[in-house]
Amino acid sequence: MNKVLVTGGAGFIGSHLCDRLVRRGDDVLCVDNYFTGTKSNVAHLIGNPLFESMRHDITFPLYVEVGEIYNLACPASPVHYQFDPVQTTKTSVHGAINMLGLAKRVKARILQASTSEVYGDPEVHPQSESYWGRVNPIGVRSCYDEGKRCAETLFFDYWRQYGLGIKVARIFNTYGPRMDMKDGRVVSNFVVQALKGEPLTVFGDGQQTRSFCYVDDMVDGLMRLMGTSPDFTGPVNIGDPTEITILELAETIVRLVGGTSRIEFGPRPPDDPCRRKPDIGLVRDQLGWSPTVTLEDGLKETIAYFRGILRA
Repeated sequence: MNKVLVTGGAGFIGSHLCDRLVRRGDDVLCVDNYFTGTKSNVAHLIGNPLFESMRHDITFPLYVEVGEIYNLACPASPVHYQFDPVQTTKTSVHGAINMLGLAKRVKARILQASTSEVYGDPEVHPQSESYWGRVNPIGVRSCYDEGKRCAETLFFDYWRQYGLGIKVARIFNTYGPRMDMKDGRVVSNFVVQALKGEPLTVFGDGQQTRSFCYVDDMVDGLMRLMGTSPDFTGPVNIGDPTEITILELAETIVRLVGGTSRIEFGPRPPDDPCRRKPDIGLVRDQLGWSPTVTLEDGLKETIAYFRGILRA
């Protein structure tokens, strides 16, 4: 039986990952401090003999015996990571040091959930793993962007210095059931506003682009990466390369909800990237992975989830 630690396991992506690992028959330890994760995301797993939940902040050392570590712990939306930017940086940096130290001690393979934000507001399009990025080191988003960049540095230094088995995934925009409706992300914002019949708030002119990956596809990509040869460390982009403007996304959600919400425009946040699209050639070649859920199908599932939450 494979013993797997998932930090941030009660979060949006982490809880779906715990589901898949338990279904595969792994012995899963979910660690979360519940700053952004919620117990309700993993409540259905409580009582399963293959699942254990622990409240813990990874900025402090953790002493457990596991064979694999998925390090997903960190607030990932601007609303949450800008609430306490110092703690956000600590989670990325101190958390990485603690999880790498644990992996080194128990000789576990460890995967870092990095982010497309390491590319910043990119000067190349689409973004490939060879691009070093264009990040403002002193902006309001820097606590997250630079924290994740530093975490990648630590992972590769542990790999070079200690021969540690690492995997680094650069996660692009992900959506689906169990998103926090108040986390400020564009999909959850638009869906909740449309379901409530409120205006959809588009920042800027809405022509900035994003690429959205459904959570089931994302989890599949992360698990495939963990299972690859030790020689393949990444970093590797995991995301859907279908590019859409924010305005088009808003219009699509209004149509799928079937409401009459209008679209309003507001000022664009500082350092908000103009374009974001992953080059997934590497993950396709090395892992045989590409997304299978279309944006429209994924949005239908997400809308159904939030409709149920609002009716409860």
